[in-house]
Amino acid sequence: MNLILLSPDDVENTTLARVRCPRRLTHLRNIHRACQGDEFTLGIENGLLGKGKLLTLNTQEAVFDISQLNQSPPPALPVHLVLALPRPRMLARSLEHITALGVKQLTLLHTRRVEKSYWQSPELNEDKIRQHLELGLEQARDTRLPEVTLARGFRPFIEDHLSTLLQGRRGLLAHPGMPEACPRGIETPSLLLIGPEGGFIDWEVQQLLAAGCQGIHLGPRILRVETAVTALLARLF
Repeated sequence: MNLILLSPDDVENTTLARVRCPRRLTHLRNIHRACQGDEFTLGIENGLLGKGKLLTLNTQEAVFDISQLNQSPPPALPVHLVLALPRPRMLARSLEHITALGVKQLTLLHTRRVEKSYWQSPELNEDKIRQHLELGLEQARDTRLPEVTLARGFRPFIEDHLSTLLQGRRGLLAHPGMPEACPRGIETPSLLLIGPEGGFIDWEVQQLLAAGCQGIHLGPRILRVETAVTALLARLF
């Protein structure tokens, strides 16, 4: 935990915060072996971060001085990521990696090769998604929670949402066999679409290209989704 992320409910006033989350308390005691007077990097959800002193710690709560939180979180990536819903175990890791890399807008999309059972996974519960987002923020010392949208139908996504998402953004369709290599170091706002294990089917690719997306590839190797997501974001931005 590189950052202790405080929820708005933790903040008592402009100088004090009380952390009662069992996971964070356990981490402070067992991993940091925290003692009164120790300094930690703290951040308020969707707010500022900085150094805070531990005033007291017991089994019920940790009390911090937060009067020195005066730093802005790191800048977000200029991208809205559209990711075909991964299998549940991969989803958990992907959410954490995506958040740590700075994505603030994420759409999880149903495609032909996404198993319908994935949508019944407990990993899609709001609390579970939030847990993985928080872990990503703590890893990266960030405070801004991403916005996650679930798109359970490919055709409705194409017909009702894609054109709006492309407004003011460069559409990039990452798929094996596309004619152009993935660009490097772009700064323009982008919409990045990544398919499931096995990729988009041909009809889905045709629909995305017809809507104005540019097909790109990462070379001849076929990568796991979580690897492809990290590689694409690192290369693009």
